[in-house]
Amino acid sequence: MTHEHDDCIKKGKIKPFSRGVTLAPQELETAKSDLETAKKTYKEADYKWATIQIYYSMFHSARALLYAKNLREHSHYCLIAAIKTLYVETKQIPVSFLDGLQEAKNLREEADYYNRWSQAGCEKLLKIAEGFLIKAEGLINK
Repeated sequence: MTHEHDDCIKKGKIKPFSRGVTLAPQELETAKSDLETAKKTYKEADYKWATIQIYYSMFHSARALLYAKNLREHSHYCLIAAIKTLYVETKQIPVSFLDGLQEAKNLREEADYYNRWSQAGCEKLLKIAEGFLIKAEGLINK
């Protein structure tokens, strides 16, 4: 268990969530919907909103994975820490998806808070988000 994940549990930012397993498929549907919307927004050359939508697709994929373990996050940072401990360190998810999730979070914050984004960053995230969703679906629906 990582120090970050342990801190998140101690601070109550990662908690048991008994309904998680039953809600995980719904989170995957939200991730899918956000990704489809992001693709449309990307085609319209609205890279700022596409970047934000891509992050939320990845967020919901990650949340579905947490729900599958009957856990719930109360922090975006702690969600990433939990995915690292529960899925990356156990080799169920490649570190590249964790890196992509962190990059998506950073780029979403840049777009949302500082009005900075790029087509290239958005394009890169689209590919990562699609792979991450497929991987999450495979782990949850096995």
